[in-house]
Amino acid sequence: MRTIYISDVTLREAGKDRTGTLSFKERVEIARSLDRLQVDAIELPPIGDAKSDTLSNKTIASVVTSACVSAAAGVTEESVDAAWESIRGARKPALHIMLPASAVQMEYLCHKKAPAMLELVKALVERARYHTEQVEFSALDATRAETDVLCRLLDAAAAAGAETVTLCDSAGIMTPGECAEFVRMVLEQVPALKNVRLGVELSNNLKMAVACAAAAVDAGAEVVKTAITPMDIPTTKAFAAYMTARGESKGLRYGLRTTELARAAAQLQWMLQTERSSGSPFDSGVSEGAPTICLTAGDDISEVVKVVRRLGYDLSEEDNAKVFEAFRRIASKKHFVSTRELDAIVASSAMQVPSVYRIVNYVITCGNLTSAMATLTLEREGEKQQGVCAGDGPIDAAFLAIEQIIGHHYELADYQIQTVTEGREAMGSALVKLRSNGKLYSGNGISTDVIGASIRAYISALNKIMYEEA
Repeated sequence: MRTIYISDVTLREAGKDRTGTLSFKERVEIARSLDRLQVDAIELPPIGDAKSDTLSNKTIASVVTSACVSAAAGVTEESVDAAWESIRGARKPALHIMLPASAVQMEYLCHKKAPAMLELVKALVERARYHTEQVEFSALDATRAETDVLCRLLDAAAAAGAETVTLCDSAGIMTPGECAEFVRMVLEQVPALKNVRLGVELSNNLKMAVACAAAAVDAGAEVVKTAITPMDIPTTKAFAAYMTARGESKGLRYGLRTTELARAAAQLQWMLQTERSSGSPFDSGVSEGAPTICLTAGDDISEVVKVVRRLGYDLSEEDNAKVFEAFRRIASKKHFVSTRELDAIVASSAMQVPSVYRIVNYVITCGNLTSAMATLTLEREGEKQQGVCAGDGPIDAAFLAIEQIIGHHYELADYQIQTVTEGREAMGSALVKLRSNGKLYSGNGISTDVIGASIRAYISALNKIMYEEA
């Protein structure tokens, strides 16, 4: 039996198909789902935003238990090093070098001719090989490359230490028969490929990607790139259906958990659909709650700081001291302090800054016969700015109005509401966590009006971001 490996590119390609990028929580949840399905590799995109993307990769590397975590390594040796640092903690870390093979894309993407590209392939694969044995080289637009140039690039990658070499039909121009012939030709003309895994990444432009993948496997390919949701590439579900129907008769096997595939695909497709990501601050989801940790009055500052870091905060020594003092005051009156209470302590005690934005007024309208609408006025440096937005509920509308005013969307990492007093005039406390450049900023608001408390909490967190970025 010959093993066929499935490498999932959902996370690598998802951002290209959405109006907004995936949030931190979405990326981690998708990686967890793919790992449970037992795909062989989970591919991550190149690092764009150094802080947030590196944090995302490190978190994914820590939660994936069985799949290989493959990070796209960029086009410089420095980007290879950065990609490695972000996933080196994974159980099976890998680096992925992706470079164009056709003359047009060499010029357009890398501004290089074939001889210079050959040297770049050698340098980057060797640099990746210095960090790990798990190195993949993908020849982008391989089906439109000059045969001699393509074979030299593949040979150079294999000689430099690439464990896997992938042929990409980026344009999606091949039929199944042509794809099989192309794979056979490459294997014949590049003898070094007999010592590595040969993979294929096939565009679904002609709606024949699964058929082309099947033909490529028959011709000798061992790795097939798929996506868990519909993209311009074979879906995992469609390729798995082919393997289930014909794999055994062809002497092929694979490790995917097909019984859970349909349900996981439906869930992730909802998460990835563009329409849901057209602007709502709640796209990133709301935390189901931090891990339950109970601190007591006997815990010292080091233990409290450790828990604060586990909650995702990166505070200065001064703010850690303020949080510990507030914690001691509360802990002296209670048996224990929960993580939710510690969140509120951080929001109200740490990084207290001057107000960049101040709430002037707000009007919220909603009902079962009309869409929620928020009209919000903020003041910055004496200038009043107004935002008017409809939303999926009054708080969503209010947050969208704030984003309209500031002209920026921050990931809503967490949102909580709880009462702090009892009775008809009970006070509501809102906690908002925003993520900027991979760092958490929390704000707290208190009011008898939970919408007002939520707006104040958002502005509190926003002012902390504005202050630090300034």
